[in-house]
Amino acid sequence: MNKLRLNKTWLYIPLILMAVFYLLPMYVMLVTSFKSFAEVDLKTMWNLPSGIHFDNFIEAFSKLSPSLWNSFMMVIPATLLSSALGSLNGFILAKWKFRGADIIFPFILFGMFIPYQSILIPLVQFMSAVGITGLPGLAMAHIIYGIPITTLTFRNYYASLPQELLEAAKIDGADMLGIYRWILLPISIPSFVVVLIWQFTSAWNDFLFAVVLTGNTEWPITVALNNMAGSQIIAWNVQMAGSLLAALPTLLVYIFLGRYFLRGLLAGSLKG
Repeated sequence: MNKLRLNKTWLYIPLILMAVFYLLPMYVMLVTSFKSFAEVDLKTMWNLPSGIHFDNFIEAFSKLSPSLWNSFMMVIPATLLSSALGSLNGFILAKWKFRGADIIFPFILFGMFIPYQSILIPLVQFMSAVGITGLPGLAMAHIIYGIPITTLTFRNYYASLPQELLEAAKIDGADMLGIYRWILLPISIPSFVVVLIWQFTSAWNDFLFAVVLTGNTEWPITVALNNMAGSQIIAWNVQMAGSLLAALPTLLVYIFLGRYFLRGLLAGSLKG
């Protein structure tokens, strides 16, 4: 017993070291965001601030607030719509067998492996041709790019459910839409939490699509944060405060929904 406990202790040591190494940039960002401009220096970057300066956050928020609102306007519909479409696709591919389903599903998954950079030019040309630009175009890009992973998540989750559940609903007179609405949708909350967190984080942190599909007045927060840096002198304390504000929404999502995210994974939503 003591030997087993000792082995576990040795296992925790590298895990703790890796966690500390991973969190070091966050520590620098946090302490720098509370420093005055005079305290910002590479030699003292590890030192705690002499005082707490909330004016850094006030200045950063004043510069980023329009873009922060733009990000919410883009991310929320993109996340909800891609999750809903993925749920419907997963239900059809898992429980509604039709000719060609085994061919369509791999083609949908192929979209997960297409790099953003490879489709930038045709994406911009297509959006311009159909007249969907700015935040709506950016939201559509994330909806389409999110369909493969959301479809995979829901398809594998629904495939793990017993077929007898659907047969009992059919005996009671439910059609395919009724089965989805009254049987599968209520028990899909774990999978919805997984894909909502995934899609929210992916769309919120995107920079490449955002910088090519939006203009000055529609920049999401990632692009606006990049453009906060001046050409001559960079106020790193304000920049770090802005970085913290930009990371706060995704951080809060994981704090409040993290345990449901793990439940969704354990419920089989990402099983092969």
